[in-house]
Amino acid sequence: MQLGLNLGYWGAGMDGDNLAVAQEADRLGYAVCWAAEAYGSDAATVLSWVAAQTERIDVGSAIFQIPARQPAMTAMTAATLDALSGGRFRLGLGVSGPQVSEGWYGVRFDKPLARTREYVEIVRKAMTRQRLSYEGEHWTLPLPGGPGKPLKLTVHPQREHIPLYIAAIGPKNLEQTGEIADGALLIFPAAEHLEETTLTHLRAGREKAGRTLDGFDVCPTLPLAVGDDKDVAALADTFRPYTALYVGGMGSAKQNFYNKLAQRMGYEREAAEIQEKYLSGDKQGAAAAIPQDLIDKTTLLGSVDRIADRMKAYAEAGVTTLSLAPAGFTLQERLASLRAGTEALERAGLA
Repeated sequence: MQLGLNLGYWGAGMDGDNLAVAQEADRLGYAVCWAAEAYGSDAATVLSWVAAQTERIDVGSAIFQIPARQPAMTAMTAATLDALSGGRFRLGLGVSGPQVSEGWYGVRFDKPLARTREYVEIVRKAMTRQRLSYEGEHWTLPLPGGPGKPLKLTVHPQREHIPLYIAAIGPKNLEQTGEIADGALLIFPAAEHLEETTLTHLRAGREKAGRTLDGFDVCPTLPLAVGDDKDVAALADTFRPYTALYVGGMGSAKQNFYNKLAQRMGYEREAAEIQEKYLSGDKQGAAAAIPQDLIDKTTLLGSVDRIADRMKAYAEAGVTTLSLAPAGFTLQERLASLRAGTEALERAGLA
C-alpha cells in the first residue's frame, strides 16, 4: 500500500504552508499529492504550481468537477499537466453535487451516471489524439449542421495512458467506476465496512468490463491526527466540524451521498440527527451528535503504533493508496504528521 497526500481546498487556511507540505511528502516518498476544488481555487492551477516545485511525487485532481469543464477542455488540461510534470499527473473526476453544479456552474444535476460515462469516453478519446467525434445523449461533437469539424489534440501527454479516477460513494456510481476508471477516490471509508459498502460494487463493475480489481487503485482520503492514545477522544473532536459538514450539510436533505454512506455503515439514527441539526442551523449540535466511533473509524488517530494498526486494517481490506490529510495548526505539526504517516507505514510492514 502506498501513501498519498491530500491538500484539500486551496484557500482553506495555511495555504502558504501547503507547498512545504507537498515538498516534504515528495522527499518522504509519498506516491501522489491531490488537490481539490469546489467554488474557490481551481485544482489545475494548484497542481501545476506543486508539480513545478517537486521532483518525484505524482500530482492528481481530487477532483476536477465535471460540470465545470467541457470534456475536451479536461483532456487538454490533463495532457498539458502530464507533459509539464514529466508524466506525473493523475486525472480525478467527479460530478460534484446539486448545489454546486446548479448554483455555481448553472448545469442541471441530472443523470449523473450517464453524464460521467459520456464524459469519460470523450476525455479518453481526446487524450489518445484521435479525431474527436462523439454522439451521445449529453454531448455531440462536432455539433450537427454547423462549421465544426473533428479535431485532434495537438499537445502530446508524456504517457500514452493517464490514470483516470472517479470520486464515487453510492453503489451504482461505484459499480460504474469499477467498469470505466483506473481507480476510485473515496471519502469516509471505514476499513471494517469497506467490502460491503465499496469493494463489492467496484468488483461488480470490473467484472462487467472483463477485469478484476488487480491493478485498480482503491484510494481513500483519511484525516490524520497524531497524539497520545489516551487523547483519542480529544483528537476525534478535531474532526467533528469536518464530519458534520459532510454527513450533515453536504447536499440537501434528500441528496447527501455522505449521509447515506453513514447510514450504510450502521449509523442510520445518528446520520438523521446530524443532518437535521446541521440543516436547521445548529452546526455545533450536529458536531456533538457524531458518535466518536464514527470519527475513529473514518480517520487515523493516536500514536504511531495505533495508526500503524489501522493502516494494516485498510491494506487488508483492499486499499492500495491511502491518502492522508494531516491535521495541525502549524506547519511543523503538519510536517510531523507526514513523517508519522511514513513511520506508521513502515511499522505496519507495508512500506
